[in-house]
This record gives sequence, structure tokens and C-alpha cells, in this order.
Amino acid sequence: MITSLHNPLVKQCRQLHQGKYRHHHQQLLLEGTHLIMEACAVRYPLLRVYSTPAWQGKNPVLYQHLQEIAEHLESVSEPVLAALATTQTPDGIVAIAPRRPAASLELHSLGLVLEGIQDPGNLGTLIRTAAAAEVEGIYLGPGCVDLEHPKVLRATAGQWFRLGFKQSSDLSQDLAPYQTSSNWQIIATRPSPSSCNYWDLDYCQPTIFLLGSEGQGLSPELRAQASQEVYIPQAPGVESLNVGVAAALLLYEVKRQRRHHAQGIESSD
Repeated sequence: MITSLHNPLVKQCRQLHQGKYRHHHQQLLLEGTHLIMEACAVRYPLLRVYSTPAWQGKNPVLYQHLQEIAEHLESVSEPVLAALATTQTPDGIVAIAPRRPAASLELHSLGLVLEGIQDPGNLGTLIRTAAAAEVEGIYLGPGCVDLEHPKVLRATAGQWFRLGFKQSSDLSQDLAPYQTSSNWQIIATRPSPSSCNYWDLDYCQPTIFLLGSEGQGLSPELRAQASQEVYIPQAPGVESLNVGVAAALLLYEVKRQRRHHAQGIESSD
């Protein structure tokens, strides 16, 4: 059992608290029982798992499963576990996993494009909401927080493993195929009521939403890529909604309309 904070494995794991080392080692840090359960559910590879004897005693089934799938298991003391984790009250387990390989992303019905989302909690919430609303994938532009930030991972509640992503260096280039298709609409939100209310648009066709940070919004360059702008009505004096809340309103309006449309087709048959 590892009891020393000076153990080389401890130092290696702690490096993954910082983005530059996650990129250098091509690894990320998973914290907490729920996140690791979700990784196991999709058979995401786990390189090294650190857990306390107390955690192992409380989670015998998951621990046995980890013995079968993880490359290395390490028992650690409570102080060592606390040093490995980024949270103030870790629940007894962390793991090192490989970074997701860069991949292409192709949408067929519903997608998000994110620009300048710098708060890891907001990005994690966006990912969790997108997965719940059956978004097929997310493009992340320059200026977004690290997709593998520990707080992002925790805030996704495990949906990080189930959604497609592409970290884009040129969002305009990635949007080009959808812009040239007559089937797709690209929607930007606007903070003023000069555009139509978001519920007045027809979302039964393939749709991509462009979302920026609360502070800066969308850049003029990305806004120019939109085929339509919509407005989320707000009370006087309210400057903006949290981007995760805005995404939930938009995405669930898509679900509502498409469900209603599908029911209408079924009833006509």
C-alpha cells in the first residue's frame, strides 16, 4: 500500500491536475466512484486505479470489476488519496486514463458549437445537458476550457464518455459542410429581442446551435456563420442566462417539437 506522499506514482498522478501535463502525458484524471463506474460501463480504458481500503470495503463489486479491467490497481492511505484528488472531500478512489484520441465528428440531426466557454462547471453542465437531450456531438472552438479538466469531467456526471467531441482550431471550416447543405439550419442566440423568440422557430430539420460565453457571447465571425438568430425572452434588467440554462431551453424545445411532430405522423397513419 502506498503511504508516502513522495512516492513517484503519487507525483505522476498529481501532475495531471494541470492541463500542460495532461497533454504532455496524454492522460487524464478520473475522480470519484460515479465517474469511474461510468467509465467501466462504456469500457473506457483505465491505466492505474488508486483506492483506499475503506473504499474497497464499501464497493466490493466495483472493486472486483476494476481488478479485471484496470491495468494496475494501487491501494493507498487516506492522506495519499487526498493528495491525488483535486476535490476537498474525495470519496476514496481516483484513476488515470488515456486521453481521448482526436477524432472527426459528423452530425446527422442535432449538434452544438461552443466558443469561449471558460468555466469548467459550465462546460460540464453543457455536456451533461446535451447528452440528456440526445445531441450527437459538440464542436469546441479555441478559448474553451480544457475538455479533460477534472471539474469538467465531474460536472458531466459520466456523460463525457458517451458524447462525441471535436476540439476545433477553425470552427468556420468545420461548419462549412452544414452551411452548404439545404437540410441544415445553424442557429445563434442573440441577447436582444430584435430576433424571433426561440420557440417560434421550426426545429424539426437538422439543427446546430452556436453558443458563446455569458460575458463575451459569440464572436462576430462565428455569428456570421448562422442562418438564423433567436432570442430567449428575459425579464427587464436581466443581462443574460447561464449558458447551460440557455442550452437546456433550446435543446428541450427541439425535443418537444420533434416529439410532437412524430406523434402527429403516427396519428395520421
